[in-house]
Amino acid sequence: MRIEEILSKALEKVGNDRYILALAVGQRADELSKGAKPLLDNATLKNMKYTDIAINEIAKGLLTVEGFEEIE
Repeated sequence: MRIEEILSKALEKVGNDRYILALAVGQRADELSKGAKPLLDNATLKNMKYTDIAINEIAKGLLTVEGFEEIE
């Protein structure tokens, strides 16, 4: 999946609010850098940065941003 598609899905999860997404990704990337376990399969983690992992977790619905629900 291309990064544009992943970002689009992640944005949908936070009501298309780029600021909220940036805060959520930053916070999750910080947690990952301090040893938090990624929620993605180990096979997909190869060569991924913490921010990439965080965006993918949000886009796939594995990590929810508090106060936001996906609008379908």
